[in-house]
Amino acid sequence: MSSGGDEHRPPRFGRARSVLAAARSPAVAGLAERLLAVNTVEAAMRLAAQAFLTALPLLMAVSAFAPQGLKGLLTDSVRSVVGVRGEALDEVRRALAASGTARTPSGAVGIVVALVSATAFSRALQAVCERCWKLPRAGLRVAAWRWLLWLLVWLAVLLVQAPLRRGFGTGIVSGLVFSLLSAVLLWWWTQHLLLGGRVDWLLLLPGAVLAGTGTVLLGYASRLLMPFAMNRSLGDFGPLGPVFTLLSWLIVMFLIVVAGLAIGQLVATSAWYARLAGLPAGDGAGSGAGAAGHRYE
Repeated sequence: MSSGGDEHRPPRFGRARSVLAAARSPAVAGLAERLLAVNTVEAAMRLAAQAFLTALPLLMAVSAFAPQGLKGLLTDSVRSVVGVRGEALDEVRRALAASGTARTPSGAVGIVVALVSATAFSRALQAVCERCWKLPRAGLRVAAWRWLLWLLVWLAVLLVQAPLRRGFGTGIVSGLVFSLLSAVLLWWWTQHLLLGGRVDWLLLLPGAVLAGTGTVLLGYASRLLMPFAMNRSLGDFGPLGPVFTLLSWLIVMFLIVVAGLAIGQLVATSAWYARLAGLPAGDGAGSGAGAAGHRYE
C-alpha cells in the first residue's frame, strides 16, 4: 500500500516527459527541420575551413603591405575579436608583422592570388545564404564581383573592431552597442549582396539580428575563455596548439552564423513576422523563392 502522501508526489520522470513533449512541439520540430535542411554543422565546418585556409592567409598578405600603424590596429582587432592574449598574442603579432620580401613585385602578385583564392570563402558563404532561402545558385557573371566586394568590406570592418568594441573611447557599454549595430548591419548587407538582391531587405533582418548578435556575444565570451584555451594549447602542443584552438573557435562562430541565418529565414517567412513588418500577404510564408523581393541587380 502507498503512503498517504503519495498522491501529492509529482509523477516520476514528469520533468523529462515535459521536455520530450516540448521537443515534439511543431515549433521545435520546425526549427530542427530547418537546421537539418541547411546542413548546419557541415556548412559551418566548410566555412571555418575556407576562412582558415584562404581568409587568414589574405590577412597576412595584406598586413605585409600595411604601414606599421595599421599592422598594430589589425593585431588589436584580431585580439579583440578572438580574445587571444599572452604568448598566443605574441604569435599572432609575429605572423602579422612579416614584411621584407613580401613587398617585392612577387609579393604583390601573391596578395592578388590570396585575394582571388579568398573568394572561395565568399562563394561558400553565398551558397549557405542561398540554401537558407531555397534559391538557385547565382550565375558567375552576377556573383563574381560581389565575392571580391564582400571580402574588401569584411577586411575594412575587421580593421576597426578594436576601437569599435571600445566605443571609440566612450566606454564598454557604447562599445557593445556599436558592436551589435555594426554586426547586424554587416550580416544584413552580406545577405543582400550575396543573394543578389533576390530577397527583400525586411525579410533578411531576422537572420542579420541573430547572426550579428550571436557573433558579438561570442567575441565577448572569447575574451574570458580563449586566453586560457590558447595558452594551454600552446604549452601542451607547441605552435600547432593555437592553430587547432583557432579552428575550433571558427567552427563555433560559423555554427552561430549558419544557425542564425537559417532560423532568421524561418522567422522571416512566418505569418506573424509578415504582420509585424507590414509585408504584403504571401511574403511572410512559404519558400524563400516565394519571398523574393527583387531580381538580380
